[in-house]
Amino acid sequence: MNIDKRALREVAEKATKGPWKVFSDIDTKTFSIHTPRDKRCENVIKWGGFDCQPNAEANAEFIAAFNPKVALALLDENIQLQRGKDAIEAVALALRDDMQQAREQLAAAEQERENWRISFDNERYRADKLAAALNAEREKLVMANRSLIIQHIRANSAESRIAELEARTVCLPKLPVLGSTTERYEGFAAGASSMRNECANAIHAAGIKVEGE
Repeated sequence: MNIDKRALREVAEKATKGPWKVFSDIDTKTFSIHTPRDKRCENVIKWGGFDCQPNAEANAEFIAAFNPKVALALLDENIQLQRGKDAIEAVALALRDDMQQAREQLAAAEQERENWRISFDNERYRADKLAAALNAEREKLVMANRSLIIQHIRANSAESRIAELEARTVCLPKLPVLGSTTERYEGFAAGASSMRNECANAIHAAGIKVEGE
């Protein structure tokens, strides 16, 4: 039910203020309402009618109870309740706005945390990848250094061996002096000389000094 509270207040303010009292005349079935400063209790009259309505007295009592003073008090109380309701709604709206702001701040913080986590994971991945690359390069350097050491040792050994070989001297036997000029001795002398020359050439090719040439 929609009550026009403004209109109700206007008529209540114009009416006689309470309290009101019921004046009952059982014989005439007339129920009057006595208001302050009236003399004949005729301000409000509720007649039972020809059929003597059984609720006529109850209606008169209700009218007397719900007098303008009570109506105005209820209207004032309603205003206070409405003001309280408005205040509660204002607080609720403020809380809603605060909660919305808090949710947004929380969402932003969670997003920032997620961004930092992703950034950290990316940096850690790069660091791990760089560390793996550095380890691989280190292994290569170690292997290269080891190879250089081995080559250096081999080179030193080779140099020592070469120096040793170069320092060696091979003495070739001298050809015998043949006093005979026969064909047999001449052939022997020529073969021996050829063998000596071949031997000397082989030794020269090996880098060995030859004496007695």
